[in-house]
Amino acid sequence: MNFAAQLFYSSYLSERLERLFSPKPAIKDSEENDPFWEREELRLGPSQPGGPYKSGPFSNGTVGRRPTLIEPERLKDFGEEELLNGDVRVYETKVVGAPEMKLMDPPKTRRVSEFRNIPRPPPQYLRFEDISAAAFRIQSGIQKTPCTYSRLSKQYGMEIYLKKEHLHYTGSVKERGVLYLLTSLTQEQQRKGVIVATDCNFSMAVAHHAVELKIPVFVIMPSGCSSPRLRIYRDYGSMVISYGSTSRDSQNHARHLATENGYLYLEESACHTDENAAYLAGLGTVGMEIFEQVPKVDAVVVPAPGQFGLLAGTAAAIKHLNSRILVIGIEPEGFPLLLQSMKTDSPIKDMHSKPNKKLYGDLMERSLGVNTFQLAKKLVDKVITVREEESLVAMLRFQEFERSTVDTEGAMGLAAILAGQLPELRGKKVVVVVSSANMEPELMRQCLDRALVLDDRVSKFSVQLGEWPGDMAKLLDVLSREDVRLLDVCHRRHGDKADLFKAKVECVVETRDKTQNAQLRKALNDRYPSICWLDR
Repeated sequence: MNFAAQLFYSSYLSERLERLFSPKPAIKDSEENDPFWEREELRLGPSQPGGPYKSGPFSNGTVGRRPTLIEPERLKDFGEEELLNGDVRVYETKVVGAPEMKLMDPPKTRRVSEFRNIPRPPPQYLRFEDISAAAFRIQSGIQKTPCTYSRLSKQYGMEIYLKKEHLHYTGSVKERGVLYLLTSLTQEQQRKGVIVATDCNFSMAVAHHAVELKIPVFVIMPSGCSSPRLRIYRDYGSMVISYGSTSRDSQNHARHLATENGYLYLEESACHTDENAAYLAGLGTVGMEIFEQVPKVDAVVVPAPGQFGLLAGTAAAIKHLNSRILVIGIEPEGFPLLLQSMKTDSPIKDMHSKPNKKLYGDLMERSLGVNTFQLAKKLVDKVITVREEESLVAMLRFQEFERSTVDTEGAMGLAAILAGQLPELRGKKVVVVVSSANMEPELMRQCLDRALVLDDRVSKFSVQLGEWPGDMAKLLDVLSREDVRLLDVCHRRHGDKADLFKAKVECVVETRDKTQNAQLRKALNDRYPSICWLDR
């Protein structure tokens, strides 16, 4: 701002202040006449130029009359007339103190030890969100298995659908949990690799999917493991090492290698005992597929031979989608771990029983985790057991009616229906999970032979015949007339001393069904009173 502007602004400011704080001069006649200014005494300023204001003596509450600025008649709306005329009302104001506020008593001091930490509710162990996330993660590496209508439905009065999980690449449902478990590992763990040391469906799934994910995998097997099984692991692309004579030796060696080299030691029993939620979430995807493939399903039958992840995961998914669907678990009669745990209301650590290791694997080393037990207790509606003989017959039914080869674990769900242990499911829509189909050919042949005997389809008998010509031919003629198939015959001449001039003949025959078997027995019992049946 230049000097002229400052001078102009200061003169303007002084003029404004003079107008505000000094008496206003009277209005000249030449100025515009304002209707508010009608009388001379109403105008501001002294009566004579330069004279002071006329003011009366001051008194308490009153002052001398001073001229008003505005005509009272014109501004009655602004207040009382007496105020406008200059009268001042006097009001007495009594200052009263604020009401006394009563303060509350200070809180009592408490020691730190008196405060109790209210525990927060624990987070849910296995949520449906985890299962759906697992389904999304593994959809590119796991095929959706079919759930087909069974030809056995009409025989047992219910709609039976078979969820064929044995059609996976390694022949087991364990692929679902293993794949999601491996993809959940950190990059450091995937870089170092994993190691397994048991010959089971879990180890086969680990060997296959670890190679697919380019994770180094090591398989430690005892020297007694069969050559075909070792060849399967090598064909998957894993490194197989034979060590020790028992499975315990190979497991100890695998743990030692894992500790020294930083490998991640994986074992199915550890996945259940250590409560691996990722593994169970992967297995729970079976329940989501069942609900999608079979509308209005009434019950789901799930095998649980020592490993309860499939049962717990499937139940978690099914009950979330529809709580009215029944979930039934099936256990082998020789190892009812879950059933006994539910009776005692706590997971059992030691099960004093010896199941058939050839049929069910090393169930003695299985245990039940706390969280898995709580899930099963909350979500599973019923747990029943099946005998070994019933599972073998179910394997035979799969061969005859479904043209499928499954092991005893995969046949347990159907075995419960064939044995008549689920009469409440008659007339309902039932899904049976077929979990696995890994069994060596020789063991499979033995199981089917035994199942034919249990189903009264194969019979074995011994009879004493004379050494006269034609006696053996007469026996074969009876078998021919009954239209039975002779599987084996054994003719023994050197018997006991009491059986002099006698020959003992043992025959193994096969019939079409139980009816033909009963007819054959009746015909041979009538013809040979000394016959002895050697069935079971």
